[in-house]
Amino acid sequence: MIVCVCHRVSDKAIALLASEGKSFDEVQFELGVATQCGKCEDCARHVIDKCHAQASMAQQGWMPIALSMAR
Repeated sequence: MIVCVCHRVSDKAIALLASEGKSFDEVQFELGVATQCGKCEDCARHVIDKCHAQASMAQQGWMPIALSMAR
């Protein structure tokens, strides 16, 4: 899904950088997200926060129930 229409940035592009541990400011600098009209900032932050939360859970040994049951 396209998150930033002004710069044609997808949620996947944002998630890729966020999964590398990059902050919103770093993602914004690299992709230009929320630097023009700003309407995408909340969505971009949500994608980044979600990726960081998933990475944190994985480091602690937690995984979503659907994945843990698939083992």
